[in-house]
Amino acid sequence: MGDKVSGSVSTSGPTSLAILMDSEQLEQQQLATSCGYSQHMQQANLGDGVATARLLSRSDWGARLPKSVEHFQGPAPYVIIHHSYMPAVCYSTPDCMKSMRDMQDFHQLERGWNDIGYSFGIGGDGMIYTGRGFNVIGAHAPKYNDKSVGIVLIGDWRTELPPKQMLDAAKNLIAFGVFKGYIDPAYKLLGHRQVRDTECPGGRLFAEISSWPHFTHINDTEGVSSTTAPVVPHVHPQAAAPQKPHQSPPAAPKV
Repeated sequence: MGDKVSGSVSTSGPTSLAILMDSEQLEQQQLATSCGYSQHMQQANLGDGVATARLLSRSDWGARLPKSVEHFQGPAPYVIIHHSYMPAVCYSTPDCMKSMRDMQDFHQLERGWNDIGYSFGIGGDGMIYTGRGFNVIGAHAPKYNDKSVGIVLIGDWRTELPPKQMLDAAKNLIAFGVFKGYIDPAYKLLGHRQVRDTECPGGRLFAEISSWPHFTHINDTEGVSSTTAPVVPHVHPQAAAPQKPHQSPPAAPKV
């Protein structure tokens, strides 16, 4: 099973909840519950000294249904950070929603996977987008898919640092996962390049997360790659549309 599931796959666009029949609405709600995400955008107060996590549900960004959902026993002992490479960074919520749909299209329709590969996506708008959710087996890091939370920061972070709002959202999401019991309080934080031959999550972002709490050095034979090009699933068929002038944020710091 896993992400080698066969069978027909719809090529239609994301289904709006407004046009779902009652039975389809019930199925969507049941899947939402099993994937560990809410049906609506929520703002979760994490308690004293812990920042607020802002989450968008799958229905908010227009995800199609997963072909199947497979769970693992939590809490997850690993958090793995990725970059998308393509789609490029998005700064408006509509653009980030489109980037999530583009990634799901590529993973489901082109790669034949059950769903978008990641547990969550982080947009340049500072929002957190639910992918597979907590405690759901992903398709983002071989040998770690059934024991990790995979977080993709949308964009190419080889030479530029993600904006502060993206980094803060990733930290808030991890804190939220620990607070809710989805992530082990003693979790190990890894960059994707530590478990697969890839540049992901990009050199600049990898240097940044290396300074975060719980970052873990592992065997060098499993570590940083010498490859010069990202590998799938991080090369997606479409980059986000060029941003309008009023959507462009200040330039991100360079290496």
